[in-house]
Amino acid sequence: MHLSDFYFDLPDELIARYPKPERSSSRLLRLSGENGDISHRTFSDVYDLINEGDLLIFNNTRVIPARMYGRKASGGKIEVLIERVLTESRFLAHVRSSKAPKAGTELILGEDKLGEGKGVKAVMIGRQDALFELEITEKSTALLDILQKIGHMPLPPYIDRPDEDADQERYQTVYSKIPGAVAAPTAGLHFDEELLAKLKAKGVNFAFVTLHVGAGTFQPVRVNNIEEHHMHAEYVEVPQQVVDAIVATKAAGKRVIAVGTTSVRSVESAALAAQEKGSAQIIEPFFSDTSIFIYPGKQFRVVDCLITNFHLPESTLIMLVSAFAGYKNTMNAYKSAVENRYRFFSYGDAMFITKNNHVKGLD
Repeated sequence: MHLSDFYFDLPDELIARYPKPERSSSRLLRLSGENGDISHRTFSDVYDLINEGDLLIFNNTRVIPARMYGRKASGGKIEVLIERVLTESRFLAHVRSSKAPKAGTELILGEDKLGEGKGVKAVMIGRQDALFELEITEKSTALLDILQKIGHMPLPPYIDRPDEDADQERYQTVYSKIPGAVAAPTAGLHFDEELLAKLKAKGVNFAFVTLHVGAGTFQPVRVNNIEEHHMHAEYVEVPQQVVDAIVATKAAGKRVIAVGTTSVRSVESAALAAQEKGSAQIIEPFFSDTSIFIYPGKQFRVVDCLITNFHLPESTLIMLVSAFAGYKNTMNAYKSAVENRYRFFSYGDAMFITKNNHVKGLD
């Protein structure tokens, strides 16, 4: 499988720079992984596609204002994008500057929000591959509190505009709970409180995993043979209550429906770890980093249906969808979405996909 197999042509005007005012008013493309059938709906129609007793798996991570602007104490401008919070004062980050800061370099962050001379001081501790380990030197205030004052919402690069006040909550799911992500689990952006209440009243069950999405999710695949690609690692929590809910759902003959690729990666990582341990259970609790890479030919042990947004060409996410629905079905669906003027990426429209149980590769 070559990287170019997952390319599609996308007109720039189909990239959603802003969300729709009402979350559940986005469009929804329904795709059958079994036969490739496509239908066009509104997102609120998922109410009719999800049955009593089905289990929705949500990712309850919350996006932090992880982008900061500043300068070196010596004067050079910098941009810092947090990848992972380590402690209340330390974090790993991507740093953009004319010259990479060396260990011991003092940085001044957040003057654009606090005023000149009022920035927060940090120091570069060292490097972990392409990432920089930074430490806030003002220890009296926790990092997350500092970010609320000086940070910007880390909108993806393809949105291509400065973040605005409205993004503080609109680039969050309504059920976000645990801070730590630097990108939203965007399939969940379509659910509003009213739709969730209707689904719960219908008898649909909910379960919540946590995967703190890192900026690495936007890193391009740089190898032609996709099987040579090495995924970035992200921290996942799949607690016992999620495991119990999945086991009960399967036993009742109902479906496990993942809301977003991050939910897929969470539960499939837990299921793979259980299998590798030789467990008799389909899935066990999982609290660890995962670098699982799902592409055509990989098996899905847990998930039966997937709700997801439309993803970048040649990205690991479109590869995951191709593994789930079948390669030809997926690329045909993307072609249909372009022809029907769907809105793409984080603030765009969505898909509801049933699994193809016979995928072997580029079928």
